[in-house]
Amino acid sequence: MATSHLASSFTSSQLLPVRRLRAVPRRARVPAVQAKIREIFMPALSSTMTEGKIVSWHKSEGDWLTKGESVVVVESDKADMDVETFYDGFLAAIVVPEGESAPVGAAIAFLAETEEEVPLAKAKADSNSSGGGSAAPAAVEIDGKVAAAPAAVAVPAPAATAVADGPRKTVATPHAKKLAKQHKVDINKVVGTGPYGRITPADIEAAAGIQPKKPAPAPVAQAAAAPATPAPAAAASASLPPPLPGSSVVPFTTMQGAVSKNMMESLSVPTFRVGYPIVTDALDALYAKLKPKGVTMTVILAKAAAMALAQHPVVNASCKDGKSFSYNGSINIAVAVAMDGGLITPVLQDADKLDLYLLSEKWKELVKKARAKQLSPNEYNSGTFTLSNLGMFGVDRFDAILPPGQGAIMAVGASKPTVVADKDGFFSVKSKMLVNVTADHRIIYGADLAAFLETFAKIVENPDNLTL
Repeated sequence: MATSHLASSFTSSQLLPVRRLRAVPRRARVPAVQAKIREIFMPALSSTMTEGKIVSWHKSEGDWLTKGESVVVVESDKADMDVETFYDGFLAAIVVPEGESAPVGAAIAFLAETEEEVPLAKAKADSNSSGGGSAAPAAVEIDGKVAAAPAAVAVPAPAATAVADGPRKTVATPHAKKLAKQHKVDINKVVGTGPYGRITPADIEAAAGIQPKKPAPAPVAQAAAAPATPAPAAAASASLPPPLPGSSVVPFTTMQGAVSKNMMESLSVPTFRVGYPIVTDALDALYAKLKPKGVTMTVILAKAAAMALAQHPVVNASCKDGKSFSYNGSINIAVAVAMDGGLITPVLQDADKLDLYLLSEKWKELVKKARAKQLSPNEYNSGTFTLSNLGMFGVDRFDAILPPGQGAIMAVGASKPTVVADKDGFFSVKSKMLVNVTADHRIIYGADLAAFLETFAKIVENPDNLTL
Protein backbone atom coordinates (compact mmCIF):
# COMPACT_ATOMS: atom_id res chain seq x y z
CA MET A 1 0.00 0.00 0.00
CA ALA A 2 1.44 3.38 -0.94
CA THR A 3 2.53 5.58 1.96
CA SER A 4 3.15 9.27 1.63
CA HIS A 5 5.28 9.74 4.71
CA LEU A 6 7.20 7.58 7.15
CA ALA A 7 5.79 7.01 10.62
CA SER A 8 6.98 9.42 13.29
CA SER A 9 8.91 6.60 14.95
CA PHE A 10 11.48 6.73 12.17
CA THR A 11 14.54 8.58 13.42
CA SER A 12 15.77 9.35 9.95
CA SER A 13 14.65 9.00 6.35
CA GLN A 14 16.58 7.19 3.69
CA LEU A 15 18.45 9.63 1.48
CA LEU A 16 18.03 9.23 -2.23
CA PRO A 17 21.45 8.82 -3.84
CA VAL A 18 22.19 10.99 -6.81
CA ARG A 19 24.72 10.09 -9.45
CA ARG A 20 26.49 12.71 -11.51
CA LEU A 21 26.97 11.81 -15.14
CA ARG A 22 29.94 13.16 -17.07
CA ALA A 23 30.60 12.90 -20.78
CA VAL A 24 33.57 14.72 -22.26
CA PRO A 25 33.18 17.23 -25.14
CA ARG A 26 34.62 15.73 -28.31
CA ARG A 27 36.32 18.94 -29.44
CA ALA A 28 38.08 21.41 -27.15
CA ARG A 29 37.29 24.39 -29.39
CA VAL A 30 33.49 24.05 -29.03
CA PRO A 31 32.05 26.91 -26.94
CA ALA A 32 30.56 25.79 -23.61
CA VAL A 33 28.01 27.01 -21.11
CA GLN A 34 27.43 26.01 -17.50
CA ALA A 35 24.62 23.59 -16.63
CA LYS A 36 23.83 21.07 -13.94
CA ILE A 37 21.66 18.04 -14.54
CA ARG A 38 21.66 15.26 -12.00
CA GLU A 39 20.46 11.72 -12.40
CA ILE A 40 18.38 10.36 -9.53
CA PHE A 41 18.85 6.61 -9.34
CA MET A 42 17.22 3.70 -7.55
CA PRO A 43 18.73 3.45 -4.06
CA ALA A 44 19.71 0.22 -2.30
CA LEU A 45 17.51 0.20 0.79
CA SER A 46 18.81 -3.13 2.12
CA SER A 47 21.73 -5.47 1.63
CA THR A 48 19.55 -7.96 -0.27
CA MET A 49 17.75 -5.47 -2.51
CA THR A 50 18.48 -5.84 -6.22
CA GLU A 51 15.57 -3.84 -7.57
CA GLY A 52 12.92 -1.49 -6.25
CA LYS A 53 9.36 -0.65 -7.16
CA ILE A 54 8.07 2.93 -7.28
CA VAL A 55 5.03 3.04 -5.00
CA SER A 56 4.30 6.76 -5.41
CA TRP A 57 5.92 10.03 -6.38
CA HIS A 58 5.32 12.87 -3.91
CA LYS A 59 6.24 15.35 -6.64
CA SER A 60 5.32 15.79 -10.29
CA GLU A 61 7.45 16.75 -13.28
CA GLY A 62 8.24 20.44 -13.18
CA ASP A 63 7.94 20.74 -9.37
CA TRP A 64 10.70 22.42 -7.39
CA LEU A 65 12.55 20.14 -4.94
CA THR A 66 14.32 21.29 -1.80
CA LYS A 67 17.30 19.42 -0.37
CA GLY A 68 16.11 16.92 2.27
CA GLU A 69 12.55 16.88 0.94
CA SER A 70 10.78 13.53 0.54
CA VAL A 71 10.42 12.82 -3.17
CA VAL A 72 9.35 9.23 -3.74
CA VAL A 73 8.21 6.10 -1.91
CA VAL A 74 10.17 3.00 -2.93
CA GLU A 75 9.12 -0.57 -2.19
CA SER A 76 12.10 -2.77 -1.37
CA ASP A 77 11.97 -6.51 -0.75
CA LYS A 78 10.61 -5.99 2.78
CA ALA A 79 9.33 -2.43 3.30
CA ASP A 80 8.08 0.80 1.76
CA MET A 81 10.43 3.69 2.49
CA ASP A 82 10.32 7.42 1.90
CA VAL A 83 13.49 8.71 0.27
CA GLU A 84 14.80 12.25 0.05
CA THR A 85 16.84 14.29 -2.41
CA PHE A 86 20.34 15.56 -1.79
CA TYR A 87 19.97 18.67 -3.97
CA ASP A 88 17.71 21.60 -4.80
CA GLY A 89 16.32 21.71 -8.33
CA PHE A 90 13.44 21.04 -10.68
CA LEU A 91 12.12 17.49 -11.10
CA ALA A 92 12.62 17.64 -14.84
CA ALA A 93 11.70 14.12 -15.91
CA ILE A 94 10.38 10.98 -14.24
CA VAL A 95 11.84 7.91 -15.95
CA VAL A 96 10.18 5.19 -13.85
CA PRO A 97 6.48 5.86 -13.18
CA GLU A 98 4.43 4.62 -10.25
CA GLY A 99 3.90 0.88 -10.18
CA GLU A 100 6.99 0.04 -12.24
CA SER A 101 10.31 -1.38 -11.06
CA ALA A 102 13.96 -0.64 -11.79
CA PRO A 103 17.24 -2.28 -10.75
CA VAL A 104 19.36 -0.70 -8.05
CA GLY A 105 21.51 1.99 -9.66
CA ALA A 106 19.16 2.62 -12.59
CA ALA A 107 17.98 6.15 -13.34
CA ILE A 108 14.46 6.83 -12.09
CA ALA A 109 14.36 10.61 -12.64
CA PHE A 110 16.42 13.64 -13.68
CA LEU A 111 16.93 16.83 -11.68
CA ALA A 112 17.68 20.19 -13.34
CA GLU A 113 19.22 23.08 -11.42
CA THR A 114 17.36 25.78 -13.38
CA GLU A 115 14.11 25.92 -15.31
CA GLU A 116 16.02 26.63 -18.53
CA GLU A 117 17.78 23.25 -18.21
CA VAL A 118 14.54 21.25 -17.90
CA PRO A 119 14.26 20.61 -21.69
CA LEU A 120 17.85 19.36 -21.76
CA ALA A 121 17.09 17.00 -18.85
CA LYS A 122 13.97 15.75 -20.63
CA ALA A 123 16.02 15.05 -23.74
CA LYS A 124 18.50 13.13 -21.65
CA ALA A 125 15.66 11.11 -20.09
CA ASP A 126 14.23 10.32 -23.54
CA SER A 127 17.68 9.27 -24.72
CA ASN A 128 18.04 6.89 -21.76
CA SER A 129 14.54 5.47 -22.24
CA SER A 130 15.25 4.64 -25.88
CA GLY A 131 18.57 3.05 -24.99
CA GLY A 132 20.41 5.90 -26.64
CA GLY A 133 22.86 8.37 -25.23
CA SER A 134 25.84 7.35 -27.32
CA ALA A 135 24.05 8.26 -30.55
CA ALA A 136 22.98 11.70 -29.37
CA PRO A 137 24.01 14.48 -31.74
CA ALA A 138 25.43 16.59 -28.92
CA ALA A 139 28.32 15.89 -26.57
CA VAL A 140 27.15 16.93 -23.10
CA GLU A 141 29.12 17.22 -19.90
CA ILE A 142 26.53 16.97 -17.14
CA ASP A 143 27.09 18.74 -13.80
CA GLY A 144 29.69 20.87 -15.52
CA LYS A 145 30.00 22.28 -19.02
CA VAL A 146 27.38 21.61 -21.63
CA ALA A 147 28.53 22.07 -25.18
CA ALA A 148 26.92 21.84 -28.59
CA ALA A 149 28.82 19.51 -30.88
CA PRO A 150 28.70 18.54 -34.54
CA ALA A 151 26.90 15.41 -35.65
CA ALA A 152 28.08 12.30 -33.87
CA VAL A 153 30.78 10.27 -35.59
CA ALA A 154 30.83 6.51 -35.17
CA VAL A 155 33.47 5.74 -32.56
CA PRO A 156 34.45 2.25 -31.46
CA ALA A 157 33.22 1.36 -27.97
CA PRO A 158 35.93 1.66 -25.31
CA ALA A 159 37.32 -1.47 -23.77
CA ALA A 160 36.05 -2.51 -20.35
CA THR A 161 39.38 -1.45 -18.84
CA ALA A 162 39.19 2.09 -20.18
CA VAL A 163 39.55 4.86 -17.64
CA ALA A 164 36.51 7.11 -17.34
CA ASP A 165 37.35 10.81 -17.62
CA GLY A 166 36.41 12.83 -14.58
CA PRO A 167 34.82 11.76 -11.29
CA ARG A 168 31.79 9.51 -11.46
CA LYS A 169 29.64 7.34 -9.24
CA THR A 170 30.82 3.73 -9.41
CA VAL A 171 27.92 1.29 -9.56
CA ALA A 172 28.86 -2.38 -9.48
CA THR A 173 27.22 -5.66 -8.57
CA PRO A 174 28.31 -7.21 -5.23
CA HIS A 175 29.97 -10.09 -7.08
CA ALA A 176 31.87 -7.64 -9.26
CA LYS A 177 33.16 -5.81 -6.17
CA LYS A 178 34.26 -9.10 -4.66
CA LEU A 179 36.10 -10.09 -7.84
CA ALA A 180 37.75 -6.68 -8.04
CA LYS A 181 39.12 -7.06 -4.53
CA GLN A 182 40.19 -10.64 -5.21
CA HIS A 183 42.06 -9.79 -8.43
CA LYS A 184 43.29 -6.39 -7.16
CA VAL A 185 41.53 -4.43 -9.89
CA ASP A 186 40.88 -0.71 -9.34
CA ILE A 187 37.12 -0.68 -9.80
CA ASN A 188 37.12 3.08 -10.33
CA LYS A 189 39.07 2.56 -13.58
CA VAL A 190 36.63 0.02 -15.02
CA VAL A 191 33.87 1.10 -17.37
CA GLY A 192 30.74 -1.00 -16.88
CA THR A 193 28.96 -2.66 -19.77
CA GLY A 194 25.83 -3.59 -17.81
CA PRO A 195 22.54 -1.68 -17.68
CA TYR A 196 23.06 2.04 -17.04
CA GLY A 197 26.82 1.58 -16.88
CA ARG A 198 26.71 -0.97 -14.08
CA ILE A 199 29.98 -2.88 -13.63
CA THR A 200 29.48 -6.64 -14.00
CA PRO A 201 31.72 -9.58 -13.05
CA ALA A 202 32.60 -9.98 -16.74
CA ASP A 203 33.95 -6.41 -16.77
CA ILE A 204 36.21 -7.17 -13.81
CA GLU A 205 37.45 -10.41 -15.37
CA ALA A 206 38.22 -8.57 -18.60
CA ALA A 207 40.13 -5.90 -16.67
CA ALA A 208 42.10 -8.61 -14.86
CA GLY A 209 42.95 -10.34 -18.15
CA ILE A 210 40.91 -13.44 -17.34
CA GLN A 211 39.54 -15.20 -20.39
CA PRO A 212 35.84 -16.04 -20.10
CA LYS A 213 35.02 -19.70 -19.99
CA LYS A 214 33.82 -20.96 -23.35
CA PRO A 215 31.30 -23.78 -23.54
CA ALA A 216 32.47 -26.93 -25.24
CA PRO A 217 31.52 -26.85 -28.93
CA ALA A 218 28.75 -29.19 -29.91
CA PRO A 219 29.57 -31.99 -32.38
CA VAL A 220 29.15 -30.86 -35.97
CA ALA A 221 27.02 -33.83 -36.93
CA GLN A 222 24.68 -33.22 -34.04
CA ALA A 223 24.41 -29.54 -34.88
CA ALA A 224 23.53 -30.37 -38.47
CA ALA A 225 21.03 -33.07 -37.59
CA ALA A 226 19.19 -31.35 -34.76
CA PRO A 227 17.86 -27.83 -34.20
CA ALA A 228 19.43 -25.57 -31.62
CA THR A 229 18.87 -26.67 -28.02
CA PRO A 230 16.38 -24.37 -26.31
CA ALA A 231 17.50 -22.31 -23.34
CA PRO A 232 16.99 -23.97 -19.91
CA ALA A 233 14.31 -21.45 -18.95
CA ALA A 234 12.49 -22.02 -22.23
CA ALA A 235 12.83 -25.78 -21.84
CA ALA A 236 11.45 -25.57 -18.29
CA SER A 237 8.54 -23.47 -19.46
CA ALA A 238 7.84 -25.91 -22.27
CA SER A 239 7.76 -28.82 -19.81
CA LEU A 240 5.16 -27.14 -17.60
CA PRO A 241 1.60 -28.37 -18.04
CA PRO A 242 -0.79 -25.88 -19.61
CA PRO A 243 -2.86 -23.81 -17.17
CA LEU A 244 -6.27 -25.13 -16.28
CA PRO A 245 -9.25 -23.46 -17.92
CA GLY A 246 -10.30 -20.38 -16.02
CA SER A 247 -7.03 -20.14 -14.07
CA SER A 248 -4.84 -17.04 -13.97
CA VAL A 249 -1.12 -16.47 -13.46
CA VAL A 250 -0.20 -14.00 -10.73
CA PRO A 251 3.38 -12.67 -10.64
CA PHE A 252 5.21 -12.48 -7.31
CA THR A 253 5.13 -9.25 -5.39
CA THR A 254 8.50 -7.81 -4.40
CA MET A 255 8.17 -9.35 -0.94
CA GLN A 256 7.11 -12.75 -2.29
CA GLY A 257 10.08 -12.68 -4.65
CA ALA A 258 12.44 -12.00 -1.73
CA VAL A 259 10.90 -14.83 0.32
CA SER A 260 11.19 -17.20 -2.65
CA LYS A 261 14.85 -16.27 -3.14
CA ASN A 262 15.64 -16.84 0.55
CA MET A 263 13.89 -20.19 0.60
CA MET A 264 15.83 -21.36 -2.44
CA GLU A 265 19.09 -20.29 -0.78
CA SER A 266 18.21 -22.29 2.31
CA LEU A 267 18.15 -25.50 0.25
CA SER A 268 21.95 -25.37 0.01
CA VAL A 269 22.34 -25.64 3.81
CA PRO A 270 22.45 -29.14 5.39
CA THR A 271 19.87 -29.10 8.16
CA PHE A 272 18.41 -31.50 10.71
CA ARG A 273 15.38 -31.31 13.00
CA VAL A 274 14.79 -32.15 16.64
CA GLY A 275 11.43 -32.19 18.43
CA TYR A 276 10.86 -31.75 22.17
CA PRO A 277 7.58 -32.00 24.18
CA ILE A 278 7.19 -29.40 26.94
CA VAL A 279 4.62 -29.23 29.75
CA THR A 280 3.05 -25.77 29.71
CA ASP A 281 0.76 -25.65 32.76
CA ALA A 282 2.98 -23.13 34.56
CA LEU A 283 3.52 -21.15 31.35
CA ASP A 284 -0.25 -20.99 30.71
CA ALA A 285 -0.80 -19.71 34.26
CA LEU A 286 1.85 -17.00 33.78
CA TYR A 287 0.34 -15.98 30.45
CA ALA A 288 -3.11 -15.66 32.05
CA LYS A 289 -1.62 -13.12 34.51
CA LEU A 290 0.36 -11.15 31.91
CA LYS A 291 -2.16 -11.10 29.06
CA PRO A 292 -4.27 -8.27 30.60
CA LYS A 293 -1.06 -6.20 30.69
CA GLY A 294 -0.56 -6.61 26.94
CA VAL A 295 2.11 -9.33 27.00
CA THR A 296 1.64 -11.93 24.26
CA MET A 297 2.62 -15.60 24.30
CA THR A 298 5.00 -14.94 21.40
CA VAL A 299 6.94 -12.41 23.50
CA ILE A 300 7.11 -14.85 26.44
CA LEU A 301 8.47 -17.60 24.16
CA ALA A 302 10.98 -15.18 22.59
CA LYS A 303 12.24 -14.23 26.05
CA ALA A 304 12.54 -17.90 27.06
CA ALA A 305 14.43 -18.72 23.87
CA ALA A 306 16.81 -15.79 24.43
CA MET A 307 17.55 -16.94 27.98
CA ALA A 308 18.28 -20.46 26.73
CA LEU A 309 20.49 -19.17 23.90
CA ALA A 310 22.58 -17.25 26.43
CA GLN A 311 23.56 -20.62 27.91
CA HIS A 312 24.10 -22.28 24.52
CA PRO A 313 25.84 -19.70 22.27
CA VAL A 314 26.57 -22.19 19.48
CA VAL A 315 22.83 -22.35 18.69
CA ASN A 316 22.95 -18.55 18.29
CA ALA A 317 25.95 -18.80 15.93
CA SER A 318 25.85 -18.49 12.14
CA CYS A 319 27.77 -19.84 9.14
CA LYS A 320 27.66 -17.77 5.94
CA ASP A 321 30.59 -18.93 3.81
CA GLY A 322 30.76 -22.66 4.52
CA LYS A 323 34.34 -22.30 5.78
CA SER A 324 33.92 -20.67 9.19
CA PHE A 325 31.22 -19.62 11.62
CA SER A 326 30.63 -16.70 13.95
CA TYR A 327 29.51 -16.51 17.56
CA ASN A 328 27.13 -13.57 17.52
CA GLY A 329 27.66 -11.00 20.25
CA SER A 330 23.95 -10.20 20.54
CA ILE A 331 20.90 -12.41 20.91
CA ASN A 332 18.40 -11.02 18.40
CA ILE A 333 15.19 -13.02 18.12
CA ALA A 334 13.48 -12.72 14.72
CA VAL A 335 9.78 -13.57 14.88
CA ALA A 336 7.86 -14.62 11.77
CA VAL A 337 4.84 -12.41 11.02
CA ALA A 338 2.35 -13.16 8.24
CA MET A 339 1.43 -10.21 6.01
CA ASP A 340 -0.81 -9.76 3.01
CA GLY A 341 1.20 -11.14 0.12
CA GLY A 342 4.24 -12.25 2.10
CA LEU A 343 6.11 -12.88 5.31
CA ILE A 344 8.47 -10.74 7.35
CA THR A 345 10.54 -11.31 10.49
CA PRO A 346 10.76 -8.26 12.79
CA VAL A 347 13.69 -8.58 15.19
CA LEU A 348 13.62 -8.24 18.98
CA GLN A 349 17.20 -7.08 19.49
CA ASP A 350 19.05 -8.01 22.71
CA ALA A 351 16.01 -10.01 23.82
CA ASP A 352 17.95 -11.60 26.68
CA LYS A 353 18.67 -8.19 28.25
CA LEU A 354 15.15 -6.71 28.19
CA ASP A 355 12.37 -7.53 30.67
CA LEU A 356 9.07 -8.92 29.44
CA TYR A 357 7.21 -5.61 29.61
CA LEU A 358 9.81 -3.62 27.69
CA LEU A 359 10.13 -6.49 25.21
CA SER A 360 6.34 -6.48 24.77
CA GLU A 361 6.25 -2.73 24.03
CA LYS A 362 9.06 -3.15 21.54
CA TRP A 363 7.19 -6.00 19.85
CA LYS A 364 3.98 -3.97 19.49
CA GLU A 365 5.95 -1.18 17.83
CA LEU A 366 7.65 -3.60 15.42
CA VAL A 367 4.39 -5.30 14.43
CA LYS A 368 2.74 -1.93 13.78
CA LYS A 369 5.60 -0.84 11.54
CA ALA A 370 5.67 -4.23 9.79
CA ARG A 371 1.95 -4.04 8.93
CA ALA A 372 2.53 -0.56 7.48
CA LYS A 373 5.67 -1.81 5.61
CA GLN A 374 7.79 0.78 7.41
CA LEU A 375 10.45 -1.39 9.08
CA SER A 376 14.01 -0.22 8.61
CA PRO A 377 16.45 -2.87 7.28
CA ASN A 378 18.08 -3.29 10.70
CA GLU A 379 14.69 -4.12 12.16
CA TYR A 380 14.14 -7.15 9.94
CA ASN A 381 17.55 -8.46 8.83
CA SER A 382 19.57 -8.49 12.08
CA GLY A 383 18.14 -11.70 13.58
CA THR A 384 20.46 -14.39 14.96
CA PHE A 385 17.70 -16.91 15.80
CA THR A 386 14.14 -17.18 14.49
CA LEU A 387 10.90 -18.10 16.25
CA SER A 388 7.81 -19.18 14.33
CA ASN A 389 4.64 -19.69 16.40
CA LEU A 390 1.55 -21.25 14.81
CA GLY A 391 0.10 -22.39 18.12
CA MET A 392 -2.53 -19.65 18.09
CA PHE A 393 -4.00 -21.30 14.97
CA GLY A 394 -4.34 -24.69 16.66
CA VAL A 395 -1.41 -26.25 14.78
CA ASP A 396 0.11 -28.91 17.04
CA ARG A 397 3.38 -29.45 15.16
CA PHE A 398 5.26 -28.27 12.07
CA ASP A 399 8.77 -27.88 10.71
CA ALA A 400 10.21 -24.49 9.78
CA ILE A 401 12.70 -23.72 7.00
CA LEU A 402 16.02 -22.32 8.19
CA PRO A 403 16.53 -18.68 7.12
CA PRO A 404 19.83 -17.99 5.30
CA GLY A 405 22.56 -16.68 7.59
CA GLN A 406 21.16 -18.12 10.83
CA GLY A 407 21.99 -21.25 12.81
CA ALA A 408 18.53 -22.34 13.94
CA ILE A 409 14.80 -21.67 13.80
CA MET A 410 12.21 -22.82 16.35
CA ALA A 411 8.69 -23.92 15.36
CA VAL A 412 6.18 -23.80 18.23
CA GLY A 413 2.88 -25.69 18.15
CA ALA A 414 -0.26 -25.32 20.22
CA SER A 415 -0.49 -26.33 23.86
CA LYS A 416 -3.05 -29.15 24.23
CA PRO A 417 -4.30 -31.35 27.09
CA THR A 418 -2.38 -34.62 27.11
CA VAL A 419 -2.59 -37.72 29.31
CA VAL A 420 0.80 -38.29 30.98
CA ALA A 421 2.14 -40.82 33.46
CA ASP A 422 4.42 -39.85 36.35
CA LYS A 423 7.34 -41.91 37.67
CA ASP A 424 5.03 -43.81 40.03
CA GLY A 425 2.73 -44.86 37.21
CA PHE A 426 -0.14 -42.50 38.04
CA PHE A 427 -1.92 -40.86 35.12
CA SER A 428 -2.91 -37.23 34.91
CA VAL A 429 -3.85 -34.68 32.30
CA LYS A 430 -1.36 -31.90 31.58
CA SER A 431 -1.01 -29.31 28.84
CA LYS A 432 1.83 -30.00 26.44
CA MET A 433 3.25 -28.31 23.38
CA LEU A 434 5.68 -29.69 20.85
CA VAL A 435 8.67 -27.59 19.84
CA ASN A 436 10.60 -28.47 16.67
CA VAL A 437 13.96 -26.84 15.92
CA THR A 438 15.61 -26.86 12.48
CA ALA A 439 19.37 -26.26 12.68
CA ASP A 440 22.42 -25.86 10.45
CA HIS A 441 24.29 -29.16 10.84
CA ARG A 442 27.58 -27.57 9.76
CA ILE A 443 27.89 -25.78 13.12
CA ILE A 444 25.22 -27.28 15.41
CA TYR A 445 25.16 -30.97 16.25
CA GLY A 446 22.49 -33.18 17.77
CA ALA A 447 23.87 -32.99 21.30
CA ASP A 448 24.07 -29.19 21.10
CA LEU A 449 20.44 -28.88 20.07
CA ALA A 450 19.25 -31.45 22.63
CA ALA A 451 21.00 -29.54 25.43
CA PHE A 452 19.50 -26.23 24.24
CA LEU A 453 15.98 -27.69 24.12
CA GLU A 454 16.39 -29.19 27.58
CA THR A 455 17.33 -25.76 28.94
CA PHE A 456 14.45 -24.11 27.07
CA ALA A 457 12.01 -26.68 28.51
CA LYS A 458 13.20 -26.02 32.07
CA ILE A 459 12.70 -22.27 31.62
CA VAL A 460 9.19 -22.77 30.20
CA GLU A 461 8.15 -25.34 32.83
CA ASN A 462 9.47 -23.12 35.64
CA PRO A 463 8.85 -19.61 34.25
CA ASP A 464 9.43 -17.54 37.39
CA ASN A 465 12.75 -16.24 36.04
CA LEU A 466 11.02 -14.85 32.96
CA THR A 467 9.50 -12.00 34.99
CA LEU A 468 12.71 -10.98 36.76
